[in-house]
Formats: sequence, C-alpha cells, structure tokens
Amino acid sequence: MARRVIIVERLVVGRMEHDVTDPNALKSAFAEFVSVLILVFAGQGASIAFNKVTPDGAKSPAGIIAASLAHGFGFFIGVSISTNISGGHVNPAVTFGAFLGGHISLLRGLLYWVGQLLGSTVACLLLKFCTNGITSIALSSGVNVWEASVFEIVMTFGLVYTVYATAIDPKKGHIGTIAPLAIGFIVAANNLAGAAFVGASMNPAVSFASALVSWDWASHWVYWAGPLIGGGIAAIIYSLLFISHETHEPLPSSEF
Repeated sequence: MARRVIIVERLVVGRMEHDVTDPNALKSAFAEFVSVLILVFAGQGASIAFNKVTPDGAKSPAGIIAASLAHGFGFFIGVSISTNISGGHVNPAVTFGAFLGGHISLLRGLLYWVGQLLGSTVACLLLKFCTNGITSIALSSGVNVWEASVFEIVMTFGLVYTVYATAIDPKKGHIGTIAPLAIGFIVAANNLAGAAFVGASMNPAVSFASALVSWDWASHWVYWAGPLIGGGIAAIIYSLLFISHETHEPLPSSEF
C-alpha cells in the first residue's frame, strides 16, 4: 500500500504557464520534434530503400539488419542531440514512463507527445514526397494482435528499463555518459528480434505517422497499447525497487 502511495504522490499535473507556454517548455518540445524527425527519417527510410532495391527487402535478413541499425543509430543520435534540452525522450512511451516515475509533469509530457507526433509525421511526409511511397508498420501474416501486443510490451519494457537505468536513475554515475549508446543498442537489438513479426515499433509516434500518411490503421491500437503498457511497467518496477523515495519532488529535466 505504501509503495502504491509513493507512485501516486510522485505524479505531477503541472501548470500551463510553466509546462506548456513557457519558452523553455516550447524549446524542449521542438527538440523532441527534431529528434523524432531524424530518427523516423533514418529508420523508415532504410526500410523503404531496401524495398526499392530488393522485393520485400525490408523483411529480408539484410533488410532487417539494415533497418535495425538505422533505428538504433537514429535513437542514439536523437537522444544525444536533445538530452541537454528536453531530456532526450524521443518516444511517447518513454515520456509516459518518465511521467509515472514522477520525472515529468503530465502537461509537459503531453506537450512532448505533440512534438514527437508532429516530428514523426513530417518525417513520413518527407519520405513519401522523396520516395513516392511509405508503408505502415504492420503485423506479419500468422501473428495475431495478442501475440503482437506481448511483443511490443516486452520490447518497450526493455527500452524504458534501459532508459531508467542509464539516464534517469540518480545513482547512474558515469554510466549516464553512455546512455544514448545503450538506448540505441537496445532499440537495434529489439528490432532484430521483432521486426520480422510485428515491425518492432516500440514507439507510438513512429507507428502513428506511418499509419496516418499511408492511411492504414489495421491493428493500430497494438502499437499504442503495447508500448505504453510495457513502458509503464518498466517505470513502475524500476521506480519502486531501485530509486530512493525519500523525497517526492520530481527530478529536474537536466537529470533526464
């Protein structure tokens, strides 16, 4: 019961003048916009490129490896270039996990979501303009929505748990310097494991933009429910077990 109270007390709604309309908040949201744009353009672009070179290239072994590396590198760069401004979330599931741990307010988190969704959408629109094609992230044949949901939950759990361990935890010490690299590695590894089955999104912004631009919403809920559940579980477990709760004040954005 006490642990449940700790989680509830750490949740912060925030204030409009500080978390939404403040210039620093808007700069942070723009940093998220740019980071996600870079990530999605690289990751989705790699899949499109392999489909152009080889039929069904994105699902071939070489295509999966290339897309995994592109997403991993994209996350590494996206987190690196925005960490000092917004905390380098680059993913609505990460922002949601940070909120549950009391490291970002609800209003600031929603502002981040807007920046992330817009960045991903602009990237997909640019790719459609440049390549005359964009495909939505979708389930492979033989994979049902429940299997896909478990895939997304487990993969995003690993991602957000890694974020907490290397970027959020106040005890992270020198490991924090390699946080963007560790996050990029877990994204690449999860793509290698799940891309052939569910597209390995782990990021609702990526799935939303590709579905919007291609207007293909089949089983789209999986790519919101799975990452948010997985990210939420990781945040709660890490917060309850490994982060001291002597104070209920959320960490400043410079800590994440």
